[in-house]
Amino acid sequence: MTEPRVLVEIDGPIAYVTLNRPDKLNGIDLDTIDGLIAAAATVRADRDVRAVVLRGAGRSFSAGLDFGAAFADKKRVARYFVAGPRRLNRFQRVNQVWRELPVPVVAVVQGHCYGAGLQLVACADVRFTTPDATWAILEAKWGLVPDMAGTVPFSELLPADVLMRLAMTGESFSGTRAAELGLATEAVEDPLAAALSLVDQIVARSPDSVAATKQLVYGTRRGTARRAWRLERKLQAVMFKARNTSIARKAGAAKETPEFGPRTFG
Repeated sequence: MTEPRVLVEIDGPIAYVTLNRPDKLNGIDLDTIDGLIAAAATVRADRDVRAVVLRGAGRSFSAGLDFGAAFADKKRVARYFVAGPRRLNRFQRVNQVWRELPVPVVAVVQGHCYGAGLQLVACADVRFTTPDATWAILEAKWGLVPDMAGTVPFSELLPADVLMRLAMTGESFSGTRAAELGLATEAVEDPLAAALSLVDQIVARSPDSVAATKQLVYGTRRGTARRAWRLERKLQAVMFKARNTSIARKAGAAKETPEFGPRTFG
C-alpha cells in the first residue's frame, strides 16, 4: 500500500502536517499538492486546532518540485496550472492555503529547503530552521521564476535587491543566513522544540484573537492606512463580542488560567 504523501496528526490543540516522501527528500509531486490542500482543509474544519506544525519526514524539509514525477501526467499538470483572472491555480493554492488558515502555521526546516519547498515555508507564519540547513530559491536553475505563490511572502520578508539576487541566481545559503536575511524567523539546533515552545505560548491565548491577529497582519501589509484602520475596527468589534474574549477577561481579572472554548472566528 502506498504511503500518503502528506500526514496529518492532530494531538490536542496542535495539528502536525508532515511531508512524507523521505526517500525523495520530500520532493513535491502532484499528489503531494493534493495532500497539502486536503490537509489545510482538515485543519480549517477542526475548530479545536490552535496551531499547525509544518515539517518534513526524514533528513530534509523538501528538495523542491519533483519534476520527473510531477510532469509524468502532462494533462494533469495543465489542469493544475490553469486559473481564472482573479483566482489562483492549484500550484499557487497549495501554498496560499496556509496563509489563509485562521490558525498560525509554524514551519520546521532541516536539510534541504529548495524551490517549491521554500515557497511553502515562506507561506507559513513562522519559520524555524537548523543553522546548517540549505535553502535556495532554485527556480532559476531550471530557467523558471517562482510561481507557487511564494513571491508575495518573499517580497514581504526580503528587500527587493536581496530577493532579486536569490531568485535570479538560485544560489544556496544556510539556515543561519536565512535567519540573518529575515527569510527564516530563527536558526536553532532544535527547530521542532522552538516551534513547540512558541505554540505553547500561542495556545495560552484566545483562539479567536489569534485568528483575528493573523488576518489583521496580512490584511494590513499592503494598501492604505485608512484601509488598515477600517480592518482594525472591524476585527476589534468582532472580538468584543466573542465568547473567548469574555473568558480571557474574566480569567485575567481573577488571575486564573483561562480555559477557552473552540475557535469561533475565521
